[in-house]
Amino acid sequence: MTARRTAAGLTGVRGLPRPHGRRAASARRRLLLVIAALALALLSLVQASAAASATPAPGPTAALSRQEGGKGGEITVSGSGWKPGALLMLLICGQSAPGKGVVGGTNSCANTDGRAATVDARGAFSQKMPVAEPPQPCPCVVHVAGVTGQQEVVDVEFTVAGHPTAPLPEASGEGRLAVLASVRLEGSSGVLVWFGAPARREVVFTVGNLGQTPVKDPVFHVGTSHGVFAPQYEERQWRGTIEPGRKALVKLPVELSPGAHGDYEVSVKYAGKVLVDQPWGVGRPWGVTLFWLLLAVVVPAALFRIGMAVVDRVRPGATGAGTGRRRRTSVRTAPASGAVPDRDGTTVTTTTVLPWFTPDSAPSENSPTTKGHS
Repeated sequence: MTARRTAAGLTGVRGLPRPHGRRAASARRRLLLVIAALALALLSLVQASAAASATPAPGPTAALSRQEGGKGGEITVSGSGWKPGALLMLLICGQSAPGKGVVGGTNSCANTDGRAATVDARGAFSQKMPVAEPPQPCPCVVHVAGVTGQQEVVDVEFTVAGHPTAPLPEASGEGRLAVLASVRLEGSSGVLVWFGAPARREVVFTVGNLGQTPVKDPVFHVGTSHGVFAPQYEERQWRGTIEPGRKALVKLPVELSPGAHGDYEVSVKYAGKVLVDQPWGVGRPWGVTLFWLLLAVVVPAALFRIGMAVVDRVRPGATGAGTGRRRRTSVRTAPASGAVPDRDGTTVTTTTVLPWFTPDSAPSENSPTTKGHS
């Protein structure tokens, strides 16, 4: 009995950890379930973000308060999806369609009755504008174009009551480009230009396609002229396509010859027609002038030094080549009086003649001096 109780007691003692082990397994299962749920949630978030990135962002839009109106009336033009702070131009244009744009360009629009609108911080705008009759017959559109901040165009179909209508002309010929905004030169001159390097700039202008067909990769001719000389043109190709009724910002490089300065004229031609005439004032390269001044001082100084060296070498009394020093002459003075041995061993008696006496005026025994005698 004692052994059985002892065995039962040991069995009971050994079985004590079993409930704790079941709780640990249950906790592990719950932890795995939580991890699986988090993984599924993370996967769903990744899929949602991928779908959002794959969906293209909506472009700018425009809407009208009314689709038809007569001259003297008023409509409200609103839109969204524009760049905040952009300046927009609102026009009523004839001979236009949303799918084809403004065929005749802004010349087909009622420009005097146009309005400007500024996009707010949310990318939206709302502007009232009067209904006016465009110079071209309908079909008409309300032309919304970005002026600054965003180069986008949206056309919304609109009917001007009482205005004549005519079918759109058939597409024929090539597109016609015209400059729609002011021209400017971008860039600056570096330090090398001050020393005569070629001056470089970029002529920047906005063109619009007034034709009925798109213009793809147009080739412009850029030239510069100075004074009465005719410009020398070079081809510059702009990469891109300009649809009918659309506009594009064109940047073309222009370069002058080395050392050029003064008043120049930059010209841009397309299809034989001059589109741009922009003045360009180029400063004088003062570094070149400074160089010539230094050269005018250094060269004469170097020639003078060379000439003096030549004179010092070839004049009489100079030593042989390579020394450039004057020959030192030594004056030997004989003893005041006494015997001077000759080369052959004989003794020669010499008398020293003082430099301030001549042989005739020197005192002698026959003509003693009277100095000190009365």
